[in-house]
Amino acid sequence: MKTMTSIAIAATILFGSASSVLAATGMREDNSGIIVWVFLGFCALIIVAQLLPAILLAVGMVKGLAGTTVKASQIN
Repeated sequence: MKTMTSIAIAATILFGSASSVLAATGMREDNSGIIVWVFLGFCALIIVAQLLPAILLAVGMVKGLAGTTVKASQIN
């Protein structure tokens, strides 16, 4: 039993230290120029411009729902 435990620990140490050997060494080159980054920035700007009104609308709806319950209780 003690021998199997020793072998398991040794195998764990061996395979745990060898994992960095399997990692990729080179960085990926995509050759993206400034035009690509400007295009991606423009796309992000469009997305943010569409999210802002949606968030404001959602906040307005929550305020409207909370406000109508208060007004209904004041009328009664």
